[in-house]
Amino acid sequence: MRFYEQLGAGSARRLSNGYRDYVPETLMLVNYIRTAQQLGFTLAEIGHKLPAIWDATDPGPAIAQVLAEKLGEVDARIVALQALREGLATRLALACPLAPD
Repeated sequence: MRFYEQLGAGSARRLSNGYRDYVPETLMLVNYIRTAQQLGFTLAEIGHKLPAIWDATDPGPAIAQVLAEKLGEVDARIVALQALREGLATRLALACPLAPD
């Protein structure tokens, strides 16, 4: 949680025993950040896109747009990786795999 505090994703008040006390919104925000990371978003992407989503009256369409963009990026990366794989497989079949084309 301290890591996310340093990123500005919320703050905590200190209790008399020194423990941090977080408001429910901060915990929800951290859960959203973790979910976004699991979906392949970097912290920079999250930091750039999250404020607009968080402040939106109806965040659903904004979230859907961001996820659609990420899906497009993933699809493009898959295509590039498939082309790379084909190139590697072709090279493996050659007598000298690193010879120029």
